[in-house]
Amino acid sequence: MDYKVLVIIPAYNEEENILKTYKTLLDYPYDVIVINDGSLDSTQQICEENNIPHINLIHNLGIGGAVQTGYKYAVINDYDIAIQFDGDGQHDAAYIQSIIQPIIDDTADFVIGSRFVGEKSSFQSSASRRAGIKVISAWMRLFTKQKIYDTTSGFRASNKKVFHEFANIYPIEYPEPITTTEVLKKQYRVSEVAVDMKERMGGKSSIHTWKNAYYMINVLISIFVVATRRYK
Repeated sequence: MDYKVLVIIPAYNEEENILKTYKTLLDYPYDVIVINDGSLDSTQQICEENNIPHINLIHNLGIGGAVQTGYKYAVINDYDIAIQFDGDGQHDAAYIQSIIQPIIDDTADFVIGSRFVGEKSSFQSSASRRAGIKVISAWMRLFTKQKIYDTTSGFRASNKKVFHEFANIYPIEYPEPITTTEVLKKQYRVSEVAVDMKERMGGKSSIHTWKNAYYMINVLISIFVVATRRYK
């Protein structure tokens, strides 16, 4: 069976990175859609001038709203696998096949590209962020009974059933740990695959040091709320 695969790239003010990121995908047999999340810089202009497939959102919806738009596009266009792929140059297109292979083999419904399994990734982020990820991982395991090492990875693949759910309901804030908790509670098969990640090629991350405590408190509360829901 030939699988129809879509790479979803959420982009907010990624004028320094979006063209380079898109070009890294051109040697692979995947469709690409950039979700320009109300960027205030020249991201839209770069997409238009370089014929990059894209959707322009009128307002900035945040990472959750942008990725959900991509999932809706995947549903409308009948894709089999949808991949979230950051627009900042951190992710390596060479690992997409590794991420989708468990779905193709029908051993997983949802796959996370992880910095913390195997020995693929040389870039591990700051010590404080790694510590935060460990806390989130332990909290998530408490409720789901499954260990997820890279809880904030934005390099993820979903099969049709999972991304159809994401297209309908998707969190605006903290989408990676919250949706991972949700798919685990719904008894979907979740796997982590070792990937290499890099530092941003340019621009600024949306997570800043002064927000870390606020981020941690809110993401832990959100995981608790999602994990204690009743699922059919």
